[in-house]
Amino acid sequence: MISIVIPIYNESKNISVLFSLLHESLINYSYEIIAVNDGSVDSSWEELKKTAIDNSCVKLINFKRNFGQTAAINAGIQFAKGDIIVLIDSDLENDPNDIKNLLNVLEKGYDVVSGWRKDRWEGKFLSRKLPSIIANKLISKISGVHLHDYGCTLKAYRKDIIKDVRLYGQMHRFIPVFCNWQGGKVTEIPVSYKPRIYGKSNYGLFRIYKVILDLILIKFLDKFMHRPIHFFGGAGILSFIVMFACAAFAVYFKITGQKDFIQTPLPTLSAMFFIVGILMILLGVIAEMIMRTYFESQNKFPFTIKEKINIDN
Repeated sequence: MISIVIPIYNESKNISVLFSLLHESLINYSYEIIAVNDGSVDSSWEELKKTAIDNSCVKLINFKRNFGQTAAINAGIQFAKGDIIVLIDSDLENDPNDIKNLLNVLEKGYDVVSGWRKDRWEGKFLSRKLPSIIANKLISKISGVHLHDYGCTLKAYRKDIIKDVRLYGQMHRFIPVFCNWQGGKVTEIPVSYKPRIYGKSNYGLFRIYKVILDLILIKFLDKFMHRPIHFFGGAGILSFIVMFACAAFAVYFKITGQKDFIQTPLPTLSAMFFIVGILMILLGVIAEMIMRTYFESQNKFPFTIKEKINIDN
């Protein structure tokens, strides 16, 4: 059973074509299509309802307002019944015929197969392709999951590896990273790319700062989720080191007669970094308390078990 999850936002002209291509490409599979209308303001919902008439494999979710692509994907995943979940965009830039290629690679023992739009941004090297290359290399370096195209929605997942992933904000592009944390095997294959015919892209270069902030967050969650005191405490210790250095230079200048305390900002910097150091350590203590409350209040554990033998649940 395959679940196709499609986030949709103002794509009314693409819907009928997309569903027709999906049905054709999946004719040899048992499947369901879960389309999530993310508060579209055009006639997308009406078009979706037409596709669901007399077609029980099409399931629709309609948000009250626009919550974003991550929320739409998350909702689709939560309602999916299939053993394999495939995400695909609704703008026809992804080719539904590539789905079978993802599934074939998945059967080789992988848990996540990501699409790579290898021929995207031809003719726009400096304005779009180069920033994309840099961003993907940066994400790969920091996350440890090496992909060429994190932004490609077309991906296939085994449900048992993605079911425990909870998505917030705009973290959908990092789903392979979260699955890797769960012990999943991740790979990537080239897929077709077709420029959109109808509608307009909801993405732009303004996303870069959001990606950077999300990247900082996932790095924190990866390394310090279970020991936040090490992150905040480390920052506090660094502040103390800078404080002592500033104080030492201020005293040195005073003793050698070069500058008085009121002639240099070093004493002020020493006081500032002392306060920052104290605050960072206190934040670390608070974060530790929150982390423990998070796990213990929900009976969660900071580990995942792959397999159990002769152990009762």
